[in-house]
Amino acid sequence: MTTATSPRELAHPARDEIRLEGVLHALSDPMRLRVVRELEAADAEVACSYIELPVTKSTTTHHFRVLRESGVIRQCYRGTAKMNGLRREDLDALFPGLLDTVLAAAESQAAREGTS
Repeated sequence: MTTATSPRELAHPARDEIRLEGVLHALSDPMRLRVVRELEAADAEVACSYIELPVTKSTTTHHFRVLRESGVIRQCYRGTAKMNGLRREDLDALFPGLLDTVLAAAESQAAREGTS
């Protein structure tokens, strides 16, 4: 894991440190999966506030931290905003097709439940 050298720099796992079980754990929570779906749809880095979750701010922070520490997203500060981006290139290189499959399944489930 890359270590943070300042309070404004966040630690992320290097590509070769990303583990399948960590990614699957991160994606297993409905709120975290929602974040990933929103980041995929945005197709760009977005601020945490761009993604509204029906949970407290501290719980939202926890979900973003789990996603970052598992290697699913990359976070960085731009001014006062914490920007978030999907680590698609790393995930596709390590686990080809996994992210596409999970996102397609989530979309299908949301359509069945009428929540897409």
